[in-house]
Amino acid sequence: MQNSQQKSQGEAAVPAEQAKYWVKTVGRGAEILEALAAGGPGRGLSVTEVGKVCGISKSAAFGILQTLRHYGLVADEGEGMNRRYRLGMALARLGDRARAQVSLRDVARPVLARLSEATGMAARVAVPEAGQAVVIDQVDRAVGPGLDLRMGTRELPHCSGLGKALLAALPEDEARALLAASGLPRRTSRTITDEPTLLAHLRDVRASGYALDDEEDADGIFCIGSVLRDHRGEPAGAISVTGLKLDLPSWRFQELGREVRDAAGEISGALGYVAGAAGR
Repeated sequence: MQNSQQKSQGEAAVPAEQAKYWVKTVGRGAEILEALAAGGPGRGLSVTEVGKVCGISKSAAFGILQTLRHYGLVADEGEGMNRRYRLGMALARLGDRARAQVSLRDVARPVLARLSEATGMAARVAVPEAGQAVVIDQVDRAVGPGLDLRMGTRELPHCSGLGKALLAALPEDEARALLAASGLPRRTSRTITDEPTLLAHLRDVRASGYALDDEEDADGIFCIGSVLRDHRGEPAGAISVTGLKLDLPSWRFQELGREVRDAAGEISGALGYVAGAAGR
């Protein structure tokens, strides 16, 4: 019999200020759902396996599993010692509703505010639409003279930080098709207008996790963007910082790129994306 004073991993991790509100059974139910999710596709877990993974007795695991089963959060198959448990389809319904309640703008804004504060630059978020990146929100208190950033702006896919971040997130055949439809119009003397060169550049973007528009969309202005991914691993949008070039050293672009990439990762996590998850 397990010592009644032993704490599960999840319970032990509860912040002290929240401990007085902690309901152990609910916490253990959440741990069981996580254990079933980690089991992946297949035969599911037995009640003994669930108890072992979650650090609770077999009887406690069985009682919680049966309660979760009543609400459709857990499903089972088989009988007796052969009974196996897996996640229930009610979770899919709840997941759809949770995603419907998530606003990309609301999730991104506090991260954009911190990014703008840290870099001293304008920070924006955009969504893909008809092959372009459409800006839906921005933190522009740091915008300096000479920058005219507007809501609803459409960024071209081949020469803007936001557009290239989204373009690089696509499979190469899809990127080729999009470029064939949109073309590669020259915006400045630095715009990449050759498709093979751009596709090679996009491979570098995928490797680094961020895209640099180095005066390719407007003279004297740079933009660094990074893609946002949703719970399926699909590109949901992109964020960027924008500023005046002012002869910044190359190491500063790399530093900014990492900051934007990390901020994009934070937003993607809030959207349900798990890097390296199966199938992604």
